[in-house]
Amino acid sequence: MKINSRFFVIALCCSVAQGRAQSEAISNQPDRIMLTWSADPSSTQSVSWRATGAGDKIIGQIAEEQSHPDFETQAQTVVGTRQYLARDEQRHAYNQVNFTNLKPGTTYTYRVGDGTNWSPWNQFRTAGKSGDFSFIYLGDAQNDLRSRWSRTIRRAFQQESNARFIVHAGDLINRSNTDEEWGEWYEGGGFIHQMIPAIPTPGNHEYRRDSTGSLVLDPHWKVQFNLPKNGPVGLQDAVYYLDYQDLRIVSLNSQLIMLDSLAANTQEKWLESVLASSTKKWNIVVMHHPVYSTAKKRDNTILRERFKPILEKYGVDLVLQGHDHTYARGSLGRKRPVYLLSVAGPKMYESDSERWMDVATAQTQLYQVIKLTTDKLYFASYKLNGQLFDSFELSKK
Repeated sequence: MKINSRFFVIALCCSVAQGRAQSEAISNQPDRIMLTWSADPSSTQSVSWRATGAGDKIIGQIAEEQSHPDFETQAQTVVGTRQYLARDEQRHAYNQVNFTNLKPGTTYTYRVGDGTNWSPWNQFRTAGKSGDFSFIYLGDAQNDLRSRWSRTIRRAFQQESNARFIVHAGDLINRSNTDEEWGEWYEGGGFIHQMIPAIPTPGNHEYRRDSTGSLVLDPHWKVQFNLPKNGPVGLQDAVYYLDYQDLRIVSLNSQLIMLDSLAANTQEKWLESVLASSTKKWNIVVMHHPVYSTAKKRDNTILRERFKPILEKYGVDLVLQGHDHTYARGSLGRKRPVYLLSVAGPKMYESDSERWMDVATAQTQLYQVIKLTTDKLYFASYKLNGQLFDSFELSKK
């Protein structure tokens, strides 16, 4: 069949132009949408997103999910705030909105945008006043986020799609303030970030030193993660606690504990006060560096000498950690706490320390599911084919 080359060129040009127009239209939509909490999970929800369009309005809309297609008529509009992130002589706009006065234990649908360019409608569920729930715990992501870490978070979601939040135990990316890597982290998680809130703690790879030698947290952190401001003054971007039903979960900034004596002293006193005041049945601490390392050449002495006594004094149930790129579990002959570290990404180390661990492995990407009931905590670690690797349970009356 003879093809009219002139017609083919025109059609091709039109197709390219149409594709470019569609691409430009898509580029105006909100992206990098992230759920976190800055206040009570039973009555609030925080949403952050990158505003790639030029709209001046910062809006979130929310409605109680009723499974009816005309729900938009019932949606309430909430005005948010904007922060800017300097990138290559440009400023990127990041928006945040806080939905408040929500009903406990209720599913809501929401979207964010500028009134013209909107995200898709997504869902989240508020915490209940009581009842069983589960969450996901992931160790270091760090490398090959789009291609190989994505398998871990997606498999975890496939198995535990009703998880109430995801704990990220530091080193979410590899090089601090690398926008491309954050882009891969968002792509790797996809819509999961938009439906299941994150509880992140920073690792050493979220830090760099500025021209004066001072440690600086990746500026993406603050604009992406709207977290509780109940930590010590000056450390509130990453040191905080969150109460979810009968659980208190505490995030420490172990990078500053290791390298900044003042920050270490401040966090030590703060941790004791937060644990001493907790009325929750379960208490979990998250930090990047492990109290007990799995590598002979790594020894986080300050964590063992100054923070371990506090963890044991107040009967912390779990200490969730990363950094060593292996899996390990141990309680050193005590019932509490159970020290855990895991790795979600593909970067691996060998496990060669003294055998403080009850269970250990290397060269294995894993995800963890933790379930809390009235008087029991169930912990399970899984390989990416869904095979159970390690499990245990804790009881508390």
